Order: sequence, then C-alpha cells, then structure tokens
Amino acid sequence: MGAAEVGHWWRVVKSVLASAFGVQSQQNYSHDFQQSSFLPFLIVGVIFVAVFVLTLVLIVRSVT
Repeated sequence: MGAAEVGHWWRVVKSVLASAFGVQSQQNYSHDFQQSSFLPFLIVGVIFVAVFVLTLVLIVRSVT
C-alpha cells in the first residue's frame, strides 16, 4: 500500500468519523460526493458501526 493509498484511506476514516458525529464541513461533504466510488466509505462506515456497537455492549456489560 503506497503513501497515496494510505492518505486516501485516512481521509475516508476522518470523513466517516466527522459525519458520524455531525461535524462534517460542507466543503469536505462536497468533496466526498465527488469521489468515483462509495465503496471505501461503505467499508469504513460498516467497520465504524461494528466497533461502536461492540464498545457500547462492552460498556453495558461492565456496568451491569
């Protein structure tokens, strides 16, 4: 994986996290929709949701 690919994935991760917390800027939002494929956003989004849900489950289990 080259430096450009790592940079692309890092941008996708930051974009997904910003969108999840509702702090995505309009400029970044527009840039995301100009990308040729939504697949990287889908992959990172699914991973984020899975980690988020697992974290909540672990917190609830540790408290109860």
